[in-house]
Amino acid sequence: LIQVRHLFPERSIVVLAYSLGKAQRLIALLRAVGYNETIFIHGALKKLCELYQSFGIQLGSLQTIPLDKIENHDSSLANKFIIAPPSAIGTKWAQRLPDPLVVSASGWMQVRQRAKQGGVELPLIISDHADWNDILRTIQEVKATQVWITHGREDALIHACSQMGLDAKALSLIGYEDETE
Repeated sequence: LIQVRHLFPERSIVVLAYSLGKAQRLIALLRAVGYNETIFIHGALKKLCELYQSFGIQLGSLQTIPLDKIENHDSSLANKFIIAPPSAIGTKWAQRLPDPLVVSASGWMQVRQRAKQGGVELPLIISDHADWNDILRTIQEVKATQVWITHGREDALIHACSQMGLDAKALSLIGYEDETE
């Protein structure tokens, strides 16, 4: 991802990532490879990034994009990383960005047709899925008292949690329905 900046120095790099978890993971990965500049974020990510930081997760300098930068097609966003939820790409917000290079961060990007459907120029294959044993170990390590399951095999995880004496339930999230296509 860092190398993209050198290939397209005149373009802003808009990375589409879910607001909860994936966006913060991408920010952390950029920081881990030495990217210390400000990362611009869509306003929808702001509160969740602040929440991560309040729990001690260091995300570095983040800034929402001021409206005047978008409205004036400000070239200062060229060669900058902008992280936004996938739903933002079809909005006026995205259409006003100066020549964005659209990157989509998803496990689904390994399916070529998925990348083409969304007008993605650069698919970035990053999956959120952990293996079963990791999920169960994490639940135990954090001493969860309640587990909310957002997608996948809800019934299996609900059963496993009940076997551990934990309350678990499926939680429907807006925006995740397209993952089952």
